[in-house]
Amino acid sequence: MVGNRYQSWGRYPKVNQEARNLYWRDDPLPVEAVADKTFLPFGNGRSYGDVCLNDGGMLFDCRHLDHFIHFDANTGVFRCEAGVLLSEVLQLTVAKGWFLPVTPGTQFVTVGGAIANDVHGKNHHKAGTFGQHVRCFELLRSDGSRIFCSPNDNNKFYKATIGGLGLTGVIAWAEIQLQPVHNAFIDQEIIRYKNLDEFFALARGSDETFEHTVAWIDCLAKGKQLGRGLFIRGNYADVFEGKAPTLSKMRLIFPVDPPFALINGLTLKLFNTLYYRKQWTDRVKGLVHYQPFFYPLDAIHAWNRIYGSKGFFQYQCAIPTDEMEGAIRELLERIGEAGIGSFLAVLKLFGDRPSPGLLSFPMPGATLALDFPNNGEKTLRLLDQFDEVTRSAGGRVNPSKDARMRPEDFQQRYPNWTKMTDYMDPHISSSFWRRVTESS
Repeated sequence: MVGNRYQSWGRYPKVNQEARNLYWRDDPLPVEAVADKTFLPFGNGRSYGDVCLNDGGMLFDCRHLDHFIHFDANTGVFRCEAGVLLSEVLQLTVAKGWFLPVTPGTQFVTVGGAIANDVHGKNHHKAGTFGQHVRCFELLRSDGSRIFCSPNDNNKFYKATIGGLGLTGVIAWAEIQLQPVHNAFIDQEIIRYKNLDEFFALARGSDETFEHTVAWIDCLAKGKQLGRGLFIRGNYADVFEGKAPTLSKMRLIFPVDPPFALINGLTLKLFNTLYYRKQWTDRVKGLVHYQPFFYPLDAIHAWNRIYGSKGFFQYQCAIPTDEMEGAIRELLERIGEAGIGSFLAVLKLFGDRPSPGLLSFPMPGATLALDFPNNGEKTLRLLDQFDEVTRSAGGRVNPSKDARMRPEDFQQRYPNWTKMTDYMDPHISSSFWRRVTESS
């Protein structure tokens, strides 16, 4: 087993694998190092489950492919190697008036990883997924070939690679279209709402006028308060006068690796109550820097340690529009019945923005993301119940967050998986792919 860098963010499952660094985008892939093993591109390990793992095989670490190639500050076209972090893109481009068109909840994701997982953000209803803003990229294959991919060139490889979970080859570099902004700030409004009905009313009423919307929910609330939480919405700030808010340079570090999860019923109930009541009034408006708005947890280094050495599961499902209200309600009721709460519970609406990717996760409707400590069978039984609700509603689970999805659920809800096999590199595999496509 290699070091802690080569594990998923959920720290589950534990695997045995080797790793080798890639340094130069012009070099062929070192397939001679793989011998009879498969390999898998590895970015920065921010996927939660086993989609970034290759048990018994090799990882090709792409993080050293970290060079900027070209940035046109007039048009916002940005080209870089695939190992560049989103945080590094922003460090250069925001000062020039450009921002990422789509960003997930952490800036410590590589550009290649953002493409491979076709990440989404708080603005899916406006901008869709990351893959919709990828102009082109170069794909390295194990046979030594290089494939230039764009909507007009090698379009089938382009679609298979976006959301393709790293299975079509190693992305050497990519070019994306950035979004213009005036500054580094967001006009933010946080609304404390009382229940799930109020969430859906707020979400529907905000999608037209707000670029970014999301809600934190108190998943332990029951009865008339089921689904209560804080609805957060915001737009990129216009030119403003006066003193801008300062960005704290302090980054907390979770210092220990406890043998057990520090999240339990008592601490979670206390946290949820305090967090729900954190603001004095039901509505608070203000100007905030983009980092705490988009990436609040990035301020805590190694926050995943709070779940203990056994790791944790994230369950993220997408539920179609016609079924979303009933299914989300049932999921939250199941949590209440089980008495197992989630520290991070996030709910938002997806828009009707189809991705070019064959295996892209979002669909028009709602998405709910929940984190649970790995408490063995107790946790797995609850997640099985979630699967039943999601399955019955015609929804699906996010592969980039998954560590235990059943093969039949993946294959039924991602019917394009069979098309993927035509474009996969024959020497690339992952623990996730084997688990969901190879029947026992």
